[in-house]
Order: sequence, then structure tokens, then C-alpha cells
Amino acid sequence: MPPTHRTDAPRPTTVALIGAGLAGAACARALADAGFAVQIFDKSRGVGGRMATRRTEWTGPDGIAIPARFDHGAPAFEARSEAFIQFVEAAEREGLLARWVPVIDRDGQTGQATAPQWVPTPDAPSLCRSLLKDLPVKTGCTVDALRREPDGWVLESAGVLVAQGVDRVVVAIPPAQAAALLASHRPDWAERARAVEMVPCWTMMAVTDAPAADLPAWDLAEPAADPIGLIVRSDARPGRTRVPGRAHWVVHASDTWSRAHLEDPPADVLACLQDALAQKLGPPLAWHHAAVHRWRYAHAPAEATDAAVPELCDWDPARGLGACGDALGGAGVEGAWRSGRALADRLIEQHRQTRPA
Repeated sequence: MPPTHRTDAPRPTTVALIGAGLAGAACARALADAGFAVQIFDKSRGVGGRMATRRTEWTGPDGIAIPARFDHGAPAFEARSEAFIQFVEAAEREGLLARWVPVIDRDGQTGQATAPQWVPTPDAPSLCRSLLKDLPVKTGCTVDALRREPDGWVLESAGVLVAQGVDRVVVAIPPAQAAALLASHRPDWAERARAVEMVPCWTMMAVTDAPAADLPAWDLAEPAADPIGLIVRSDARPGRTRVPGRAHWVVHASDTWSRAHLEDPPADVLACLQDALAQKLGPPLAWHHAAVHRWRYAHAPAEATDAAVPELCDWDPARGLGACGDALGGAGVEGAWRSGRALADRLIEQHRQTRPA
């Protein structure tokens, strides 16, 4: 008698991933490639998290609306670990990242960056979009309730069921927001998350006349005094269009100034940052557009690099619950990516150990 072959494949392990920044996107991509059925949820209108681009427009002297784009989140990042270097070099070959060696002004001393920076192209969220390109992503959905029931995890948003019967849940959002979801399941993780004081940042996006003779002769500036922590000549970055006679700026307020003025009216913040930029640039320039954005959770503190948990993520195999992000994997874009990939590796390893022969 010929052997009987089963034609029904086992159901893939389902994973609900909360947060579509780089940590969540890196984790989701690795899990999907390993055969997991992944669903991503994010409260924003698009993916990318703090790797963000603001699209807007301003009105020219002839009354015509002129489009503008500002990468008002992370302006660029470095790659240090071998695994992350391999990742960014592969992304460069795909046209998703561009190498940038900017000229930096540090309080009047100008020189070229000692290490290459990496800039997503054509916009900041493009790297995350590529990682998530064929996966189900539900944006504009704030997951605010997480329950464990006999048949799996249940996720709700504003009292509405958005997922149920989920095998695994990954939380990849800023610590203060993650703590609220984790508290009833892993209070120790929640307590540690609450202890991480994420650094806020006020950011200004502006269009002015171009400085005379295409000055200043730098791409980035790091003033020594408040209120500005970093000035980026946004249209000098790779893959960005420079408009003749115009200059596009992204100005990040310093950490200390942002903390001290976190609840100030946006109009007051805008006036202060405009004045500071004008003083840095020198001769008065005509302003064509200016707006501010407040990042309440801009980045993990520098101490996060040293305080990162040894595994770079949290994973509870008994509950099927995990957490990742730059506050766990080390500050910065690389820390977020490493944390997301580390958590994916933990889930994949558990799956290999527990799946039937």
C-alpha cells in the first residue's frame, strides 16, 4: 500500500508586531523571511517611526504652491557593528541608502566627518518601507489594550478588536508607551521601561534664500550654545534636490533646551529657533517657510548604549511576548536595528526547538 502523504501544511506561527519604526521593521522582515505570519500595527499615518519625512508646501512670490520635503527625524546615521555594516551596504546596493561624508562645523571649526554617514533615499522612511513592502501593515492604529486569552493574544485599539488568536506579540515602540502595554504581563519590563527617560527634541523645518556665494561651507553644524543642537543643510544631503536660490534647513534644538521648553507654545519655539539660525548664518535671509515639530520621544539617552540589556531585547517564551527598540539595543538607528533583529532571532530559535519533527 503506497504511503499516505499529508497535503495540508501546518499553520504558520502568527506574530502581531506593534510599531513600524526600524526596530519593528527589521524584526518583522526577519520573521517573515523565516516563515512567520506577521501583522504590523502603527499609530502613525505611515511607517518609519523617527526615520521620518515631512511633506509640505509653501507659496512662492508668484502665488504658486511649491512642494518641499524635510527629513525631520534622524538626519543620518553611522554603522559600526559588522552585521549592521553588511545590512547598510546591501541597502546601498539596492539604492535604499546613500553614503554621505558631510562637512561639519563645530562651533566655528570646520572639517570633514571622520566616518561616513548613511542617508535613506529618496526619503527617510524608505528603508522601513522596503523592509515591510510585502507585509500587512495597519497604520493609524494605536494598540492600547493587550490581553492573553486561552486561544492567543488579543489586541484592541480604542475599544475595537484589531487582532485575536495571535501566537506571539512584539512591542517595538518607545519605552513610555511600551510600559502601558507590558505592565499587566511583565511588570518588571514595564518598570525598566518607565525608568528610561527618552530625550525630547523640538525640530524646525525651514526654507530661506540661499546664503551668498553658496555659504556656509558646511553641511552640518553643531553650535556650542543653546538653543540649537544641530543644523542640517537638508538639501545638501544625497538624493535631495537643491533648488537654485533657496536653502532647506532642518534645525534640531539641543537636548537640554528641548527638555526645558517641551511644553512651550509652538509659535514661541519657532521664533526662538528662527532667531538662532539667523544668527548662525550671518547676513539676514528671507524666510519662505518655517514650522516646528515636537518629538516627545526623539531618541534614547546616550547611556542606553552602555545600559542595553545583554540580549539586546526582551523575550518571554512562555507568554510569547517580546519587546525591542533602541532603548534596549543601544541608542541610535543601529541600536534599533540590532534590537529588532536580536528579537527575531530569539523567536526563530524557539520555533526551531519546539516545532514537531
